[in-house]
Amino acid sequence: MRHATLRQLKVFETVARRLSFSRAAEELHLSQPAVSTQVKQLEDHAGLPLFEQLGKRIFLTPAGREMLRHSRAIITQFREAEEAMAQLKGISGGTLNVSVISAGDYFFPHLLAEFYRRHEGIKLNLDVTNRQELLQKLNENLTDLAVMVRPPLEMDVVAEPFAPHPYVIVAPPDHPLAGQKRIPRSDLLSQPFITRELGSDTWNSMQDVFGEDLGKLQMAFEIRSTETIKQAVMAGMGIAFVSAHNINLELQVGNLVILDVENFPAMLNWYVVHRKDKHLPPVAQAFKGFLLEQGAQLIESFTRFKVNTPTLGRRSKRSQKASRDE
Repeated sequence: MRHATLRQLKVFETVARRLSFSRAAEELHLSQPAVSTQVKQLEDHAGLPLFEQLGKRIFLTPAGREMLRHSRAIITQFREAEEAMAQLKGISGGTLNVSVISAGDYFFPHLLAEFYRRHEGIKLNLDVTNRQELLQKLNENLTDLAVMVRPPLEMDVVAEPFAPHPYVIVAPPDHPLAGQKRIPRSDLLSQPFITRELGSDTWNSMQDVFGEDLGKLQMAFEIRSTETIKQAVMAGMGIAFVSAHNINLELQVGNLVILDVENFPAMLNWYVVHRKDKHLPPVAQAFKGFLLEQGAQLIESFTRFKVNTPTLGRRSKRSQKASRDE
């Protein structure tokens, strides 16, 4: 094993976490053959197969499970060494590792760009992913900060709201409900809905908002991509419950309209989250402070969606175990 490289360990850890060479290649921005080569080289160093294939799925072998345990320990040690060096360098020489749920990819790069302009010299590692994978990265200490709508109750984390997150009902401009005022929520029950997948932050937010009425909605299509959901709504396939922060362009050009439904926009919050036991490097501390102080104002300016409804009060650092229910 003395000739194994950190790169091989990182590639192997990603494949082991995703249990897919293709999804690991997407996450690492590599070709699938390149990922396979790195894993094969590590197997050659180990002298044992690390994966086995049953049907179309791959699984870790006993050697693979042991390698995964040591790989994660080594990767963590390297990360801790980087963080220690970053502490000595301060903000300007540090690396910001941040993960955000996919609903935030429409505005979050703007926040990062503004932060970078104020702290030139930093490095940025941004991961946009779904809720399940984001929580996994947080749990395994693979990210410094996570930005999400619904912090986990099952993990001991610090979670602070930094901006309101409004949700709206969108439809194509020629929809029968478009232009109507104060639409009763009961009128939505007869409409086909296009939704995100079960377990996503958007789905959970929809569950919070509709409560017992969720089961009465006509769930016509389930789509894992917010962008594809918008396209489906434009095509007349149904209406959708989406983040108001994701539809600025479509509203400007007139491809979508927001239905004036009672008790909408539905207001939740964006949270910045990190493990309670995490020793944040200076650049992560600075970015967290940046979000808490200016995140709401900047998001409103980027998305051009003005929030008039009061949102949850900002709370100080606390364990998410004591926070609101999922």
